[in-house]
Order: sequence, then C-alpha cells, then structure tokens
Amino acid sequence: MARSALLNVMVQAAVKAGRGLSRDFGEVQNLQVSLKGPSDYVSQADRKAEQTIRHELMRARPTYGFLGEESEEEKGTDGAHRWIVDPLDGTTNFLHGIPIFSVSIALERNDEIVAGVVYNPAMDELYTAEKGGGAFMNDRRLRVAARRTLTDTVISTGVPHLGRGHHGKYLVELRNVMGEVAGIRRLGSVALDLAYVAAGRVDGFWEEGLNAWDLAAGLLLVREAGGFVSDKNGSRDMLETGGIVAGNEHIHKALLDTIRKPLSTS
Repeated sequence: MARSALLNVMVQAAVKAGRGLSRDFGEVQNLQVSLKGPSDYVSQADRKAEQTIRHELMRARPTYGFLGEESEEEKGTDGAHRWIVDPLDGTTNFLHGIPIFSVSIALERNDEIVAGVVYNPAMDELYTAEKGGGAFMNDRRLRVAARRTLTDTVISTGVPHLGRGHHGKYLVELRNVMGEVAGIRRLGSVALDLAYVAAGRVDGFWEEGLNAWDLAAGLLLVREAGGFVSDKNGSRDMLETGGIVAGNEHIHKALLDTIRKPLSTS
C-alpha cells in the first residue's frame, strides 16, 4: 500500500510512542507487587507518550492544531487541521499489567477525519486508514465481517464504571444485546474495539460517554473497511455526542434497533 506523507508521519509517531510504552509496560508489570504500585509511573508513561507524539507531529506540521488527552487543546494557525491523539488508550489495562492498549492518532481537516492510525504495541499491529484509500493492518487490506444477523455475532462494548453515570440505562442495553448475540467482549481500549470491527475480529461495537480522542482514528478505520458508524440516535457527529455504534450495514442497524428497545423480559 502507498501511504501519503502525512500518514507516514502519523505512523512514525505512533510506533515511536508505542515502543516507549512497551518498555514502560515491562516496568509496570514489576511494580504490580510493590507497595507503591504503578499508578504514578503509568501517569508519567502516558504523558511521555503524548509528548513524543506531539513532537513528531508538530515538527512535521507546526501550523496544525493539537488535541490530546493529557494536555490542553492547542489551536492551530492554519484553521483547517487538527491532530486528535490518545497516547495510551487502555490506561486501566496498562496499569494492571494487561497487554491490551493502543496508541491512537487522527487527523481532522475542516471538521472531518481524513486519516487515522491505531497501533497495538503488544502485538505489533498497525492499523491505518485514509479517507477514500481503504483501511489496512500491517499492509493487509481490511474488511468488516459479513454477518447479516446478530445471532452468530460477537459484539464488543464498554462498561460504565466508578465516576461514570447511566449504569441502569447501560444495563438495559446490555441485557437486550445479550439475548441476541453469540458473545460479548469488553477489551478496555475503544481504539482497538473499532480496529477489531474494521478487521472483522468482532462484528460490532457500541459505547457512550466517550471523548473525541477515543473515537477519531477508529471510526475512520471502520468506514474505510466498509462499515457504518453513528451514535445510537443515528447522528454522525460522534466526536461531539461521544457515542458510537459500529458494524457492517446490517449489524449496525440491528444493534441500533436492539439497544433502543425497552428492557426485554425474555
């Protein structure tokens, strides 16, 4: 596959940050048994990864804006472009020594995501997409799964936890989906959830209460792999609403219909 110069910059930044996180992850595993614990170390690793990414991206395009999880948004001078970055998506997994986490970088142009990179350091899997150019994993073209009904699907989701509201509403949605599908997974990294939808590893994904940096790169991966994405009300303005439902055309619609239903008693 041929990558644009901008996508190459994004890839280099993601891989460089990911390799640093891999080194830090080894130390986190050692800290699991210490009295201090790994929390402070993980916070430093998260910030360090964002600094690495920001340096690489802004060196290449210093006039672009920058929105990262770990820092204040910086407005660009060109007015059209913005980097959207999650340097460590799956922080809780990382903190607990669970090797499911990712680096997510997206490029927004005039309020539209036009390029995205998700890097999984633990498996050395690099997911890339550019608008109109398809989605790839380590240079292999991706397509969403082809299943047309929920019956045989595996669906991924996120679970609201301490400090996040709407637990009751989510349990209604979960109960309805549980009764329709073959399995449900909770990975703990939204960017990887969406990358896995793009790769056909899971058939669909839904979650609410997210931030722009959680979604930006992954939603483009799904679209460029032939999938459909919206929030549960059908809006495509997911970076603003913070909700997402993803899958192929049939599974996207079936998931929307299922999570919108009142509580099933079956």
